[in-house]
Amino acid sequence: MKKELVKNWMSRDVITVGLDTTVSKARHLMNTYKVRRFPVVHQGQLVGIVTLGDLRAAEPSDATSLSVWEVNYLLSQLTVQKIMTQNPMTISPFATISQAAWMMLEYKIGGLPVVDQDKQVVGIITESDIFRLVAQEWSVQETSGSSEYEVSV
Repeated sequence: MKKELVKNWMSRDVITVGLDTTVSKARHLMNTYKVRRFPVVHQGQLVGIVTLGDLRAAEPSDATSLSVWEVNYLLSQLTVQKIMTQNPMTISPFATISQAAWMMLEYKIGGLPVVDQDKQVVGIITESDIFRLVAQEWSVQETSGSSEYEVSV
């Protein structure tokens, strides 16, 4: 596999949220855009990251004694600032995919905000992006005749 850079595989149209975004709004945005994490920005700079897991952990369990109205009210008051991971791990667009993959493995995280030298978000690289690269590379190898195995369904 050739040396690939993060900038060539990252998602560029990153949806970010602000510190005052409610948990309910963040959950709605994740469902709408089918993503599992948002960089959190303040005054144009990355200050945190909020994941689907963070949102799930902030929601009450099914065993709660609160009414649905009480739950909805509480969630409408809770912001991502309270549940986000502050100062998340980041990566440069000029880092290699290998570096990104090793960081994700080492820190057990599913994605890294890609930031420039001013800590402004320019993209995000996730496990799915890396998996897409691997699948494409394998596909190229298979079509070039280097695969000896057939896949049957």
